[in-house]
Amino acid sequence: MRAAVLEEHGEPLAVKEVDYPEPGPDQVIVEPEACGICRSDWHAWQGDWGWVGAEAPEGQILGHEPAGIVSEVGEDVETVSEGDRVTVPFHLADGSCPHCRAGRANVCDTVIPLGFTGIAPGAFAEAFPVREADFNCVQLPDDVDFTEMAGLGCRFMTAYHALSDRADLRPGDWVAVHGCGGVGLSAVHIADALGAHPIAVDVREDKLERAKELGAVATVNAAETDNVAGEVKSIADRGADVSIDALGIAETCTNSIGSLGKTGTHVQVGLTTGEEGGEVSVPVDAMTMQEIEFHGSFGMPLVRYGELFTLIAQGTLDPGKIVGETLSLEEVPETLASMDTYDTVGIPVITEF
Repeated sequence: MRAAVLEEHGEPLAVKEVDYPEPGPDQVIVEPEACGICRSDWHAWQGDWGWVGAEAPEGQILGHEPAGIVSEVGEDVETVSEGDRVTVPFHLADGSCPHCRAGRANVCDTVIPLGFTGIAPGAFAEAFPVREADFNCVQLPDDVDFTEMAGLGCRFMTAYHALSDRADLRPGDWVAVHGCGGVGLSAVHIADALGAHPIAVDVREDKLERAKELGAVATVNAAETDNVAGEVKSIADRGADVSIDALGIAETCTNSIGSLGKTGTHVQVGLTTGEEGGEVSVPVDAMTMQEIEFHGSFGMPLVRYGELFTLIAQGTLDPGKIVGETLSLEEVPETLASMDTYDTVGIPVITEF
C-alpha cells in the first residue's frame, strides 16, 4: 500500500509503498476515506516534543485525524465489524486505567498517540491499525460524511473540549482565540455557536477574514499592534472571560493570559516548538492577584463524541466549515512543508489515497 513516510526530520515526506498492516487480536485495520493534516503533524515532522517523550521516529507514518471504513478485524474484537464507518481519537487509550474508567480516556495512563510512534502508524496511508478497537473506534452517524469527520478530528474536538469542558464556557462570555490555524478557527466557530463572543487574534489577514466568516465579532492583527492584550481588553471591556492559546509559542501564551479580565480562564491548547522546548514563563503574581485560572487541554474524552454528533445533527456545529482544501496523498509533503510559514487556511484534508 502507499503511505507518506517520515524519512528524516525536516525533509519532505516520502510517498512510497509499504506493507499492508495485519491486525493484532484486539485491533482492527481502517482504510481512511479522509484524514486531516494538522500542525501537530508538522511538529512531528520537525522532530519536536522529545522533551515530553513524543518525538516521532524516522520511518514513522504520520496522520492522526482519520475517518474511514474497517477492512479487517482481530480475533478478540467484539463490537466492531468489517465495513463499519468509524473514526478514532488521536490519543489511543487502553480502556482500563482509572482515567479511562472515569470517562477521561484522553489522559489514559498508557495513551499511545496515533501517528507519532512506531507502534501506532498513522493514517497518511491506505490503511492503519487501531489498538483496543472495541474501546477506541467511534461509530459514525450516517449523516456525518468522512471529510466532515476528518475536519472534526484532532483540532475541532480539541477546541470543543477546551471551551466546553476545561473553560466551562457560558453564553455571553468573551473569548479571545490566539492563533487562527485549524484549532483556533474551530474555537471561533464553536464559541460563536455556543452563544459566546469570540475575538480572533492572528498575524495574517486571510485567517482573520476566515475567522469573521466563522463568527468572530472582532479581530486583532498581532502584526500591527505592540499591545495585543490591550487591544483585546479594549474590545471586551474588562478583558476576556476565556482566552485560548491555539498556537503554543511564548508570545501567544503570554498574550492570552494578558487578555483576560479578573477571574478569567486561560486554556493552553497549542504545544510548543523547539524554541520553547516545553516551557514558557507566565506572570504568576498577576495571575494570583487576579485569580486567573490556567488549564491544559488535550484532545477530548471519548464520551463526548455523542454530544458533538448531536450538535452537528442539530446544525449547531458544522466542522465542515473549517475544512480548507481537499487533496491527495501525493500532495501531503508539500502541504506539510507549507506550514513552516503558516500558509494553510483552515484544515487541509486528504480525500484521495
